[in-house]
Amino acid sequence: MDLSGGFGHVTEATRYTETMEPRDAIQTFLEGNVFAVVGASADRQKYGNKVLRCFQQNDREVHPVNPRGGVIEGRTAYSDLASIPDKVDGVSFITPPHVTLAVLEECAALGIDRVWMQPGAESPEVIARAEELGFVAVTDGSCLLVVLGYREN
Repeated sequence: MDLSGGFGHVTEATRYTETMEPRDAIQTFLEGNVFAVVGASADRQKYGNKVLRCFQQNDREVHPVNPRGGVIEGRTAYSDLASIPDKVDGVSFITPPHVTLAVLEECAALGIDRVWMQPGAESPEVIARAEELGFVAVTDGSCLLVVLGYREN
Protein backbone atom coordinates (compact mmCIF):
# COMPACT_ATOMS: atom_id res chain seq x y z
CA MET A 1 0.00 0.00 0.00
CA ASP A 2 1.52 3.31 -1.06
CA LEU A 3 0.68 6.04 1.41
CA SER A 4 3.39 8.45 0.28
CA GLY A 5 0.85 10.87 -1.16
CA GLY A 6 3.51 12.62 -3.20
CA PHE A 7 5.89 13.04 -0.28
CA GLY A 8 8.43 10.63 -1.77
CA HIS A 9 9.49 7.08 -0.98
CA VAL A 10 10.21 6.27 2.64
CA THR A 11 13.13 3.96 3.37
CA GLU A 12 14.01 1.99 6.48
CA ALA A 13 16.77 4.52 7.11
CA THR A 14 14.14 7.22 7.64
CA ARG A 15 13.80 8.19 11.29
CA TYR A 16 11.27 10.29 13.14
CA THR A 17 11.71 14.03 12.98
CA GLU A 18 9.34 16.84 13.76
CA THR A 19 9.09 17.50 10.02
CA MET A 20 8.30 13.92 8.96
CA GLU A 21 4.96 13.90 7.24
CA PRO A 22 2.39 11.66 8.99
CA ARG A 23 1.83 9.71 5.76
CA ASP A 24 5.56 8.95 5.55
CA ALA A 25 5.58 7.64 9.12
CA ILE A 26 2.51 5.51 8.40
CA GLN A 27 4.03 4.06 5.25
CA THR A 28 7.32 3.27 7.00
CA PHE A 29 5.49 1.63 9.89
CA LEU A 30 3.43 -0.55 7.55
CA GLU A 31 6.52 -1.69 5.61
CA GLY A 32 7.32 -3.96 8.56
CA ASN A 33 6.57 -7.68 8.55
CA VAL A 34 5.85 -8.45 12.21
CA PHE A 35 3.80 -6.27 14.53
CA ALA A 36 2.82 -6.20 18.19
CA VAL A 37 -0.28 -4.68 19.75
CA VAL A 38 0.49 -3.41 23.24
CA GLY A 39 -2.79 -3.10 25.10
CA ALA A 40 -4.41 -6.01 23.28
CA SER A 41 -7.67 -7.10 24.86
CA ALA A 42 -9.85 -10.20 24.69
CA ASP A 43 -12.92 -7.90 24.86
CA ARG A 44 -14.07 -7.53 21.22
CA GLN A 45 -15.61 -4.13 22.01
CA LYS A 46 -12.28 -2.60 23.02
CA TYR A 47 -9.92 -0.95 20.57
CA GLY A 48 -7.07 -3.16 21.78
CA ASN A 49 -8.96 -6.07 20.26
CA LYS A 50 -10.11 -4.26 17.14
CA VAL A 51 -6.59 -3.15 16.25
CA LEU A 52 -5.35 -6.71 16.66
CA ARG A 53 -8.16 -8.02 14.41
CA CYS A 54 -7.46 -5.28 11.87
CA PHE A 55 -3.88 -6.50 11.50
CA GLN A 56 -5.22 -10.06 11.12
CA GLN A 57 -7.83 -8.97 8.54
CA ASN A 58 -5.01 -7.47 6.50
CA ASP A 59 -2.92 -10.66 6.64
CA ARG A 60 -0.26 -9.11 8.89
CA GLU A 61 1.78 -11.16 11.35
CA VAL A 62 0.76 -9.76 14.72
CA HIS A 63 1.31 -10.60 18.38
CA PRO A 64 -0.93 -9.39 21.21
CA VAL A 65 0.80 -7.98 24.29
CA ASN A 66 -1.11 -7.98 27.56
CA PRO A 67 0.41 -8.32 31.04
CA ARG A 68 -2.14 -11.06 31.87
CA GLY A 69 -1.03 -13.24 28.93
CA GLY A 70 -3.52 -15.84 27.75
CA VAL A 71 -4.89 -16.19 24.24
CA ILE A 72 -6.49 -13.33 22.31
CA GLU A 73 -8.13 -13.88 18.93
CA GLY A 74 -6.40 -17.24 18.60
CA ARG A 75 -2.94 -15.81 19.26
CA THR A 76 -0.73 -16.26 22.32
CA ALA A 77 -0.72 -13.02 24.27
CA TYR A 78 2.72 -12.14 25.60
CA SER A 79 3.23 -10.30 28.87
CA ASP A 80 5.86 -8.03 27.32
CA LEU A 81 7.64 -7.38 24.02
CA ALA A 82 10.79 -9.25 25.07
CA SER A 83 8.78 -12.50 25.34
CA ILE A 84 7.74 -12.48 21.67
CA PRO A 85 9.83 -15.09 19.83
CA ASP A 86 9.82 -13.18 16.51
CA LYS A 87 11.70 -9.98 15.71
CA VAL A 88 9.05 -7.26 15.92
CA ASP A 89 9.25 -4.48 13.34
CA GLY A 90 6.50 -2.20 14.68
CA VAL A 91 4.44 -1.71 17.81
CA SER A 92 0.92 -0.31 17.93
CA PHE A 93 -0.04 1.18 21.30
CA ILE A 94 -3.54 1.18 22.74
CA THR A 95 -2.48 2.15 26.25
CA PRO A 96 -2.58 5.14 28.56
CA PRO A 97 0.33 7.53 27.90
CA HIS A 98 2.24 6.53 31.08
CA VAL A 99 2.25 2.89 29.90
CA THR A 100 3.21 3.93 26.36
CA LEU A 101 6.15 5.88 27.78
CA ALA A 102 7.43 2.89 29.76
CA VAL A 103 7.09 0.49 26.82
CA LEU A 104 8.92 2.91 24.49
CA GLU A 105 12.02 2.19 26.57
CA GLU A 106 11.51 -1.54 26.04
CA CYS A 107 11.14 -0.93 22.29
CA ALA A 108 14.45 0.94 22.24
CA ALA A 109 16.21 -1.82 24.18
CA LEU A 110 14.90 -4.42 21.70
CA GLY A 111 15.82 -2.42 18.61
CA ILE A 112 12.22 -1.77 17.60
CA ASP A 113 12.13 1.69 16.01
CA ARG A 114 8.63 1.94 14.52
CA VAL A 115 5.71 2.83 16.75
CA TRP A 116 2.11 3.84 16.18
CA MET A 117 0.37 5.53 19.05
CA GLN A 118 -3.32 5.04 18.52
CA PRO A 119 -5.44 8.04 19.59
CA GLY A 120 -5.20 8.45 23.36
CA ALA A 121 -1.90 6.57 23.74
CA GLU A 122 0.16 9.70 23.12
CA SER A 123 0.99 12.79 25.14
CA PRO A 124 3.51 15.61 24.62
CA GLU A 125 5.95 13.79 26.92
CA VAL A 126 5.55 10.50 25.03
CA ILE A 127 5.97 12.16 21.64
CA ALA A 128 9.09 13.98 22.84
CA ARG A 129 10.59 10.72 24.12
CA ALA A 130 9.85 8.95 20.83
CA GLU A 131 11.68 11.75 19.05
CA GLU A 132 14.65 11.54 21.46
CA LEU A 133 14.88 7.80 20.82
CA GLY A 134 14.84 8.34 17.04
CA PHE A 135 11.69 6.35 16.36
CA VAL A 136 9.59 6.45 13.25
CA ALA A 137 6.43 7.38 15.13
CA VAL A 138 2.82 7.85 14.11
CA THR A 139 1.58 10.33 16.71
CA ASP A 140 -0.80 12.60 14.81
CA GLY A 141 -4.05 10.91 15.84
CA SER A 142 -4.17 8.63 12.80
CA CYS A 143 -5.99 5.40 13.53
CA LEU A 144 -4.82 2.07 12.13
CA LEU A 145 -8.45 0.96 11.85
CA VAL A 146 -9.14 3.74 9.35
CA VAL A 147 -5.85 3.44 7.45
CA LEU A 148 -6.02 -0.32 6.92
CA GLY A 149 -9.80 -0.55 6.78
CA TYR A 150 -11.24 -2.43 9.75
CA ARG A 151 -14.34 -4.60 9.26
CA GLU A 152 -16.44 -5.59 12.26
CA ASN A 153 -16.95 -9.36 12.28
